[in-house]
Amino acid sequence: MPRAHRTTLPARTLAAVGALAATAVLAACSADTPAAGSAPSGAASGTTYPLTLDNCGAEVTFESAPQRVVTVKSSTAETLLALGLGDRIVGAAFLDGEVPGWLTDDAAGTAVAEPFSDEVPGTEATLELEPDLVYAGWESNVSADGIGDRETLTSLGVNTYVAPAACKDPAYMPDPLTFDAVFDEITEVGTVFDVPDAAADLVADQRALLNDVTADDRGLSALWYSSGSDIPYVGAGIGAPQMILDAVGLQNVAADVEDTWTSMSWEEVVDADPDVIVLVDAAWNTAGSKIQALQENAATAELTAVREGRFLVVPFPATEAGVRNVEAAADLSRQLGDLDLDE
Repeated sequence: MPRAHRTTLPARTLAAVGALAATAVLAACSADTPAAGSAPSGAASGTTYPLTLDNCGAEVTFESAPQRVVTVKSSTAETLLALGLGDRIVGAAFLDGEVPGWLTDDAAGTAVAEPFSDEVPGTEATLELEPDLVYAGWESNVSADGIGDRETLTSLGVNTYVAPAACKDPAYMPDPLTFDAVFDEITEVGTVFDVPDAAADLVADQRALLNDVTADDRGLSALWYSSGSDIPYVGAGIGAPQMILDAVGLQNVAADVEDTWTSMSWEEVVDADPDVIVLVDAAWNTAGSKIQALQENAATAELTAVREGRFLVVPFPATEAGVRNVEAAADLSRQLGDLDLDE
């Protein structure tokens, strides 16, 4: 699991953080954005503060660019690293795995190299880092059961921003998630932090890589197997797994489930008999352990993909909306091309 810690900013006291409560109420929006919460568009330009946006149904306002950020989940930490904002991260928590190779240098010496919690941290541990922003990968991260609910954190002078792809309210949840929505978050975060040029460059690079991915046209079916043994937990029809499978040209056997992830019985998997199986590789449930379990189970051992060894592997941190999705699509496309598939 990645670690991280470095900040070139002076430490502030909790009293100072409390003093910001009157003026810091999380927000971000673009000068080009006619409605709160919509992502900025057009040519990059400097941010004008205060900025207000509708983030998963919560109105948040930034009086200035955040300087001390606690990130929760790999997706949020990696977005800031990719934007050159690693020195703003004063604490990283609940990371899902190592950062990708192209962000290794950016993570070195930052708080992402030394995470202060392997799980969602509590309010007290978070406040000790004196953040002015919590950037959460899941909406549940900023709840009474997590770091603290958004209203309470705001009253303590700590803004909150939830990755838009993780909004749970149907009015805000992407349905389905698209690469454009992922790029919109990058652009919005770039506006919040007043680094619109870096965001524009990152989005341009990601679009170029995505454009190089050629979707397979053979109509192959795939199971996106994330975790679970008795009952598999799989990628469903509207989240990052579906988005990535679409880019690769694979037909998701759970595409008809209107959710990001879902449980699927082994009987249903056997009936679907997918041409390939995408295995999520996590430290706590490796791709290798999944292959072994599939081969040892009498029912799944007879699946075409298992008999023929048609496995594709994706690292867990790349399975949630973020800067690694395009890379995941490109890598899965290469792996698919390398498989010896009978026509």
